[in-house]
Amino acid sequence: MRLLKNLPKEVYNMLIIDSKDCENIDKALKKYKKKFEKSKVLLQLRSRQAFTKPSVRRRTEVLKAVYKQSIASGKIDV
Repeated sequence: MRLLKNLPKEVYNMLIIDSKDCENIDKALKKYKKKFEKSKVLLQLRSRQAFTKPSVRRRTEVLKAVYKQSIASGKIDV
């Protein structure tokens, strides 16, 4: 770990999939895709493409919370 100390986190933060010798490659690929989606790498990449002001980010979070609350209370049918 000392060697990786000076490197950025993205360099040594990789996904490792445990697979058995007799496991199908499709299952391993499915595990990889699920793990990749859970790690939210793609969301971070998209958010870094353009800068959003903190006030705009906060406003969108509040609007999402209001929307979720209205769904939970039954005002909006989905």
